Amino acid sequence: MVKPASRINKIELSQIRKMFEVTNPDAINLGIGEPDFDVPQNIKDAMIESINNNETHYTPNKGIIELREEISKKLKKDNGINADPENVIVTVGASEALFMAAQAFVEKGDEVILPDPSFLLYESVINIANGTIVPVDCKMENEFKLKAEDVAEKITKNTKAIFLNSPSNPTGAVMEKEDIKAIADLSMDHDFLIISDEIYEKIIYGKNHYSAGKYSDNVVTINGFSKTYAMTGLRIGYLTANDEHTEELFKIHQNNIACANTTAQKGALEALTGPQDAANKMIKEFERRRNLIVPRLNDMGYETVNAEGAFYVFPKIEDEDFVMKAADAGVITVTGAAFGENGKGHIRMSYANSYENIEKAMNILEEVW
Repeated sequence: MVKPASRINKIELSQIRKMFEVTNPDAINLGIGEPDFDVPQNIKDAMIESINNNETHYTPNKGIIELREEISKKLKKDNGINADPENVIVTVGASEALFMAAQAFVEKGDEVILPDPSFLLYESVINIANGTIVPVDCKMENEFKLKAEDVAEKITKNTKAIFLNSPSNPTGAVMEKEDIKAIADLSMDHDFLIISDEIYEKIIYGKNHYSAGKYSDNVVTINGFSKTYAMTGLRIGYLTANDEHTEELFKIHQNNIACANTTAQKGALEALTGPQDAANKMIKEFERRRNLIVPRLNDMGYETVNAEGAFYVFPKIEDEDFVMKAADAGVITVTGAAFGENGKGHIRMSYANSYENIEKAMNILEEVW
């Protein structure tokens, strides 16, 4: 058998996806991070129209100019980032953008600061690029929020980058403005890159979102349409960076993907320019579900932070058999250990499921324990 490349040895298959192979189809799924809503009708109509108009050929590598112009406007208005459309690359989901950033800038000997816990894909793309992960604790007593002073302690002469994710998967934590700004200042002072995954930007409750790209030129800002517009399977995202960084990122994109899906790009254009009613309704419903699941878990004795964004909670549950026992009882969850050393003793639960199903799931867990 031909040996795989050594850089693949550190990569493990997703523990999130693994859960779907060991449970019955009738189980209530609190495992997957995917909105349970359909793509808004106006976005569907725009994509259908584009297909009927035979807009199914290659687009420019960076994406259709109309979409990049609208992304540029959005970044300026919502994020305070002055991004020229030429510095916007439309990607195959935020996942491709994360891979691009790691491949373009991280190599053997480079240290990458990674919040712990954090989304498992970050660790994978760093390992594929042969980087060295330097974890920084996101403590429950700080509501799992990454603190600038903790980051500062981890910086060395080998620090190449840091991954930020606010709101956070798996904790739902929303970083404070002063920490975002302080880390942005550190990136300029020590000349390292911030890879800022802002895919949950709009799914936020009673807080404001702040982008590191507003405060530093050393930032790759990553976002997309999967979460806010329930366009997960359409695989459409984007990134922006300064002139020099964009050129390096573009080399990876051009030689890997060529261009993002044409039909999905048309849908993304409509998502930005069309009515936002469906997205706003979805976000309000997520907040309603958050307000159900957090007190229910706390009432069961599972200490749970009142997550301020995304659609996850990260209760403290130290029973190592909880995930399998919950699955046997009919509730799919994900072990917190999948998200880093500090995830141990926690369970990730997604409330991207119906209010009724979440209520049923809490009733099941309450009966079992």
